[in-house]
Amino acid sequence: MFCFCIGLRKVYPYYFTFTTFTKGRWVGEKILDVFAREFRAHPVEEYERCIKSGSLTVNYEKVDIDYRLKHNDLLANIVHRHERPVIGDAVSIVHLDDDLVVVHKPPSVPVHPCGRYRHNTVAFILAKEHNLRNLRTIHRLDRLTSGLLMFGRNQEKARQMEVQIRTRLVSKEYVCRVGGEFPSGPIMCTEPIEVVSYKIGVCRVSPKGKDCQTEFERLSYNGKTSVVLCKPRTGRMHQIRVHLQYLGYPIANDPLYNHVVFGPEKGKDGNIGKTDEELIHDLISIHNAENWLGGEGDDFAPNFFSGVIPAEATGVATPSSSSGGMASGVSSRSQTPDTAVSKEAPTAVISLPEFKPDTEIEATEVQVSSVTLTDPSPLATLLVSPTGAVLESECSVNDKSSSPTGNVNSESDTVAEDIAVKLEENTDQIDRNSPESSNKMNDDSAVDSYNSDKVTFDEHCFECKTRFRDPKPKDLMMFLHAWRYKGPGWSYETQLPTWAQDDWQNDEY
Repeated sequence: MFCFCIGLRKVYPYYFTFTTFTKGRWVGEKILDVFAREFRAHPVEEYERCIKSGSLTVNYEKVDIDYRLKHNDLLANIVHRHERPVIGDAVSIVHLDDDLVVVHKPPSVPVHPCGRYRHNTVAFILAKEHNLRNLRTIHRLDRLTSGLLMFGRNQEKARQMEVQIRTRLVSKEYVCRVGGEFPSGPIMCTEPIEVVSYKIGVCRVSPKGKDCQTEFERLSYNGKTSVVLCKPRTGRMHQIRVHLQYLGYPIANDPLYNHVVFGPEKGKDGNIGKTDEELIHDLISIHNAENWLGGEGDDFAPNFFSGVIPAEATGVATPSSSSGGMASGVSSRSQTPDTAVSKEAPTAVISLPEFKPDTEIEATEVQVSSVTLTDPSPLATLLVSPTGAVLESECSVNDKSSSPTGNVNSESDTVAEDIAVKLEENTDQIDRNSPESSNKMNDDSAVDSYNSDKVTFDEHCFECKTRFRDPKPKDLMMFLHAWRYKGPGWSYETQLPTWAQDDWQNDEY
């Protein structure tokens, strides 16, 4: 259930089942040994407890800690999930017909379920509040980016629109606010862009990169920052942001490309002063302190128990808890600025109506289950397409050629997003529920104000024991907005955000 509190859209904590099939290298090994070695975010005693209690099962059956894994064994673990709050602005409808849905996406809301976001996503909000289901993703936006977003309501329309974008028949206009006085007159940037790391979703200008073209033009200057019109001719990952960084005018509040991790000049003219390997190492190190990376690849965050990244995966020491109640090895995410200790209760959601997968995405389907707050025993099966496995740029479509592996592993803006696991290999829907339980919805599932009485507590959940501070609005948005899309015989646009006004001022930027 959604609720609204001080301008944020929140969901209440809910039980959630992560599933994955046994990997080949695990076959024949004891289940406890596998989790002690492969999933090291918790002590081995915690995994032993989960197996003995039956919250960690094999083929949905309780097993002994000495059980040896077999081929095609399905591992399932029930966890208590806490989704992060997002900006409480409405996902408003710009255009709606039998074939197409065009919406205005608020900043901070991911397009579809990925990482630590599921109910707080555009796809789920549209299903919940507008009864718009089975939508096909045509293109995507970075999580922190706002603006125009299109979905197909049927396979034919989605493919038609994707082809138009892919063949560059669609003109796209974005607005952004950059630091400093951007030069007057049209500026065309044609520097090729290379993905430095698919795992953490970071790009840079490089001669080895792919062809890119972005046209820029200054619209206004307020003495500190400039509003710039951006017209990307191609759809590479983070294209607008990377080209602006190269020109020396990164987006004023870009948490990644306007950062000194790219060197004293923040990557101007492509000068970073370090190798790609050094850059990746520094980015991961800084994430532990600033929390703005968010790769979805399970190689980067191999922990389907809690979704947190083990310290061993980064090579960076994890700070100990100030509360003294943390289990060893838990990610330092909980120590980051927007999850600092406060006296407020943690927040997160109950299960939503069934949301069917996007069958147009040729990627591995992942079965997940959520449990209603009123009865944590029956599992309502919820099958979603892991479209977070498909790379997004400011205006990209589902381009499987973007990644060497065919499926790129992050939601559009992997920056500023939690590092979380993308489960793999589960292509079978396993329904453990009766029709009554799978269709069950609480009468109080309507959107309302925050009610602490609806917050569940799990004694074994780390996040339940940690008090989180609500994020500030400035931490949930970026000065980049998809303003206008125009194609053969159609055109859609959204209202410009407040920060794009000529006389807008803010002392922080």
